[in-house]
Amino acid sequence: MKLFDLKSLGKLEKAKFVERPNRFVGICNINGDIKRCHIADTGRLKEILTKDRELLVVKNPSGMKTDYKVVAAKMEDGWILLNTSFHSKIGRKAIEKGVLGFVPKKVKSEVKFGSSRLDYLIDDKVFVELKGSNLLIDGKCLFPDAPTSRGKRHVEGLIEAVEKGYKAIILFMLLRKCKCFEPNSRLDPDFADVFYKALEKGVEFVAFQVEIDNEFNINLKENIPLCKR
Repeated sequence: MKLFDLKSLGKLEKAKFVERPNRFVGICNINGDIKRCHIADTGRLKEILTKDRELLVVKNPSGMKTDYKVVAAKMEDGWILLNTSFHSKIGRKAIEKGVLGFVPKKVKSEVKFGSSRLDYLIDDKVFVELKGSNLLIDGKCLFPDAPTSRGKRHVEGLIEAVEKGYKAIILFMLLRKCKCFEPNSRLDPDFADVFYKALEKGVEFVAFQVEIDNEFNINLKENIPLCKR
């Protein structure tokens, strides 16, 4: 089931990754020319952004600080999305297609709730926070790949929503092929702790896998379970 067409972003070009001088900029080789590329994912990406990794990039309008934006990376399991600025749009489409187990009548994005701003409010009664996972270790999709106090606050917002009578769901978009999802307790034990606390409080867990096909469409695949503890 198609969720997003990467070709709608403009002409997709292939590049080779050279280095990452800071978390927002990657140096890339595009047809022999060295270019600065914007990296929208602030995670560590150590196993993805390796030297000569093949990337998909799109040229930026003139006047920007970078020449291109990074869209995807080619891994052993195929192309994976590497641009968090598209996550919200893709996640919304997946929700509208029924990934939560039902087809909603109304979806609001970026909804303020207490001290948090959560990604979606479904049918005025279900708060949903979306997180993207591109870290694959031992067949498991993990989140996060860098410590995230912001992510922890979002989960705390879901707990608060449940306590005030709403339904709440933490939704993970899995960008790699994996057998199950697990919070990355080794890298960010605080996030893992609040994640499991949220489940105990009644926050629901849903994870779905996406895949980039040969036409560079992002397609909805199957839902993936939580790894057994």
